[in-house]
Amino acid sequence: MSNILSASSITSDKVANLAGEELGKVEDLMINLASGRVEYAVLSFGGGFMHGGKFFAIPWKSFAVDQLDKKLILNIPREKLESAQGFDKDHWPDMADPSFITMTHEHYGVTPS
Repeated sequence: MSNILSASSITSDKVANLAGEELGKVEDLMINLASGRVEYAVLSFGGGFMHGGKFFAIPWKSFAVDQLDKKLILNIPREKLESAQGFDKDHWPDMADPSFITMTHEHYGVTPS
């Protein structure tokens, strides 16, 4: 299996937790232009991109990729996602804002890059 995947092969992939609960799907990937790294996957939960669902910017470090089943694994319970600060499709946060970076990474228990 490859360690390099195209963005289009990841977007629309389902996201599940270790308990097998489906948490949503990847709507977009946010790239750090300075480093070239993926910083966040934008996850839709409860309706999706065009249906008024809630979006979450989740640090890429929080995911494991299951290439065999074409999905991402997020090691959090559903309740942790439900309590996260989300946003809607018309009001995206500034994902480069230091306070956003700190808050988001702390919520998912990962260290910022």
